[in-house]
Amino acid sequence: MIGKQDIENCFDKELQWIRDVNIKNMVIDVWLKASDRGGWKTLNEVPFTLLFENSGCLTDHTKRITNLAKTIKDQRKETINQDFLIAGALLHDVGKLLEYEKISGKIVKGEYGKKFRHPVSGSLLAKECGVPDEIVHIIYTHSHEGDNIERSPESVIVHHCDFIDFHIRKSMVKL
Repeated sequence: MIGKQDIENCFDKELQWIRDVNIKNMVIDVWLKASDRGGWKTLNEVPFTLLFENSGCLTDHTKRITNLAKTIKDQRKETINQDFLIAGALLHDVGKLLEYEKISGKIVKGEYGKKFRHPVSGSLLAKECGVPDEIVHIIYTHSHEGDNIERSPESVIVHHCDFIDFHIRKSMVKL
């Protein structure tokens, strides 16, 4: 079973960028609830994506997105809420722990995942955990679900960082 310390150890550097202790604890809580509901024993077994082979680990992808998002924020002069941005980046794909399941040793899209893609399941879980709507918005709109919604600046950053990482990884595994 995945515990609070596992989440803190995995995202140690990135969690430190969240100044609001309540938001930081909510991020950890959402990851804990998602891993528990998804029945995951370790975070390292959850793949980044099922869309192509050898996609890598979801937590590595999550850390890359969070670091990219922070780098962009640090280069902007506009007001961007760092706590919302970092929390949204850390939680953007947490719904994959509900979307995927392990069957006979293979990770596949589960029955729940066939009904709700990870932006939906992740945002619903975050909302249930009391995460502020601004962060729920980032989770929900980070992928195609947000294409017809006006994204916040924080969501725009996470959305583009996510697709940059996806396309780089996809092109690298094809080589």
